Amino acid sequence: MSRFGIFFMRLLGHLPLAWVRALGWLLGWLLYAVAVPRRRVVWTNLSLCFPDWSTARKREVATQTFIYFSQAWLDRGWLWQGSPQVARRRLKLTGQVDALLGAGPVVIFSPHFVGLDAGWSALTQQVPRAFTTIYTHQANKVVDAWVLQGRKRFGFATLFDRSAGPKPILASLRAGEALYLLPDMNYGLPESVFVPFYGVPAATVTSLSRLAKLGKARVVPVLTRMTAEGYDVEVMPQWTDFPGDDVTRDALRMNQRLEGFINTMPSQYYWVHKRFKDRPEGLPPVY
Repeated sequence: MSRFGIFFMRLLGHLPLAWVRALGWLLGWLLYAVAVPRRRVVWTNLSLCFPDWSTARKREVATQTFIYFSQAWLDRGWLWQGSPQVARRRLKLTGQVDALLGAGPVVIFSPHFVGLDAGWSALTQQVPRAFTTIYTHQANKVVDAWVLQGRKRFGFATLFDRSAGPKPILASLRAGEALYLLPDMNYGLPESVFVPFYGVPAATVTSLSRLAKLGKARVVPVLTRMTAEGYDVEVMPQWTDFPGDDVTRDALRMNQRLEGFINTMPSQYYWVHKRFKDRPEGLPPVY
């Protein structure tokens, strides 16, 4: 089944984008209907983060979340196995791209929007420097090999196994490479602090602050937005006041700025993740 799925994705990679997106629209509605536990996660997240929203607004964003999620997943067919020329045409790199040029170490803050793989592909294909990121292996070996091959497709790309710890990541930063970091999920308590995310205590890793400080790296946010033509990958202005002297305060600032990014495209954020899985002592579980 895994090999058939990969073959299907390869076929999708050669279809017009409108067809792929239409299939993703159908798949998104199907998942919204049948993936009830995950639908409840999305509703819980939206209810916690946007308590003033009406039921109709939450339903709209929840269904759009599943649609965008499905479309982005099917887009990996052309991202990873379609024509490189097509990928370059559909991936529009905008903003302060010069902030990523040069030899100095850079930590790229890339929040979990559905286009995160498109953002990675755009940077590795179109920016002439070495990029690294952190990877969690898939349980299915066939799928794992396919994902790794896809993410290594363009440029000079290195994927570090999450279980290897921070040493190889720091070594690459100090060597002047750019780290594509996605620190806005619940990765457990050992390396997290509880700071508000939309006013709700959220276990937040401090890796963005710690790695930037230890690697003497600049922090540059990159936001990826799905569009009808593909993706807009925007390089935002460098954070000149980050990291600071306190990792907890830095984690709070990261979440506050992330909220501003999410507010511009809430339906494209990764609400299917149990962001509030870990809770401060004394608070009840929410999922």
